[in-house]
Amino acid sequence: MTDLADFARLIPGDHGLCVVSTLRADGTIQSTLVNAGVLKHPETGEQVVAMVVRGGTRKMVNLRARGRMTVVARVGWEWAAAEGPVWIVGPDDPAPGIDAEHLRLLLRDVFTAAGGTHEDWDEYDRVMAAERRAVVLVVPDRVYGNG
Repeated sequence: MTDLADFARLIPGDHGLCVVSTLRADGTIQSTLVNAGVLKHPETGEQVVAMVVRGGTRKMVNLRARGRMTVVARVGWEWAAAEGPVWIVGPDDPAPGIDAEHLRLLLRDVFTAAGGTHEDWDEYDRVMAAERRAVVLVVPDRVYGNG
């Protein structure tokens, strides 16, 4: 049986690179590559799959309209998928209890959970704000794979 721990174990194996799939308005699937990691949800404390997404992307448009996502982590032939509803917070997607400072730190936490490092966090913060980046969390109701 695959669980979120199996998913998390794969993250360092390919720099947090994961394929995410969302549903377009016409019912077709849109997939893209992101860096993702696993961390605790800031409201519930439950383990979730987390990523930072640039504002205005197709995946953000799809997620705002149809709030579910599938995320697949893969290393070699081993893979794990997590799917479920999303929780989004960012400059265009406010959430109760998440002010600008909390969002700034959450963006850093998600980036780090996905294996990211940065030599200039102030520059990172500036880029995140300029690109209207948001945190997208997948609250998995299904996790499966071949591990």
